[in-house]
Amino acid sequence: MSDPAGSGQQNPNQPPPTNAQTKNSRREGIPLGRIAGIPIVLAYSWFIIAAFTVIAYGPVLQHGTPSLGIGAYYVAFAYAVLLLLSVLVHELAHALTAKIYGWPSEKIVLNLWGGHTQFESFTATPGRSVLVAMAGPAANFVLAGAAWLVISSGGLSGVADTLLNIFFWANLVIGIFNVLPGLPLDGGRLVESAVWKATGSHAKGTIAAGWGGRIIVIALGLWFIVRPLLSGGVPDTSMLLITVLVGGFLWMGASASIQQGRLRSRLHLVSAAALAEPAVGLSDAGSVSDVLRVSAGGPTAVVLCDPDGRPSGVVDPTALAAVPAAVAGTTPAGAVAYPLGAGAYVPEWSKGQELLQYLAQLEGHDYAVVDHNGRVTGLLRQSTVVTAITGKAPR
Repeated sequence: MSDPAGSGQQNPNQPPPTNAQTKNSRREGIPLGRIAGIPIVLAYSWFIIAAFTVIAYGPVLQHGTPSLGIGAYYVAFAYAVLLLLSVLVHELAHALTAKIYGWPSEKIVLNLWGGHTQFESFTATPGRSVLVAMAGPAANFVLAGAAWLVISSGGLSGVADTLLNIFFWANLVIGIFNVLPGLPLDGGRLVESAVWKATGSHAKGTIAAGWGGRIIVIALGLWFIVRPLLSGGVPDTSMLLITVLVGGFLWMGASASIQQGRLRSRLHLVSAAALAEPAVGLSDAGSVSDVLRVSAGGPTAVVLCDPDGRPSGVVDPTALAAVPAAVAGTTPAGAVAYPLGAGAYVPEWSKGQELLQYLAQLEGHDYAVVDHNGRVTGLLRQSTVVTAITGKAPR
């Protein structure tokens, strides 16, 4: 589970966000500032859960404490804010613990489901993954403990006592719920890391933890929905709605984890050298005749290179075949080629996650493959990579 954030002082060592980053954050939600240099974004979807909290708990508080009157709804909104702050602390614990290991946090997003910490690329180990995951629930248990000490002292009363009790129970429930053994909950990282450590396969760990998440959803449904029905009763409406919403969220997250694990298990198949089709390089100053000459040996793609030797385009076989032989010598090779995206070339030794992350930053669907000397040796197509990583041909 992720946590919310509030505004904080900007780290002077943190570069200011670019215009593109700021626009993306505003599309996703309301930027609240930075804490320890980590941007905090309040997603617009949070207002849905805030409204639900006010509508569901306002009448309950009003009935329990009639003296509050309409103020009960303000107290219910304060409850939503306290829940948001509890999630924020939870996510900050993840992010700050990750910082110890040099895992950069891109941002914390607070949303309808609580929130999440979005990390940039990093190299994890089973042990560190568990510590970062468990830091979140641990922070909530600390907050719950602190609240309980204040409650036990008996120094508060009225609205303050009500809100502190809500704060205590919110953090206790968040902490307990998040240590359940299944992804996308933090406890799922325990399962993932245990299987990862035992088998040496991160992918198998993720798949196992994803199935753990699905089992948790089934257990929640049996307990909160099926059990009351079997006993002749009717599930509480609010609890039924919460169970369906939370169960749906967890099922989607668990399914995504299983899919991610399956994709990760195929990463070893993603290799520029293995997936590229044969290709030769040719100066973009050449003619169609030159293209025909270098490709005469067989089905070989022709990649055009600029004066600096950087791949800049790929010859289109259909366009090449349409050029009459009489004008092949005077027709520029570039006339029968389509351009490659900027920097769309990769070393032939690139593979795995590193290759996928690099390709994700490039434009276009084709990438030249070069050797240590910068010589073109192949042409890697996006569709081929997709087929390798998913096992299915792209639509």
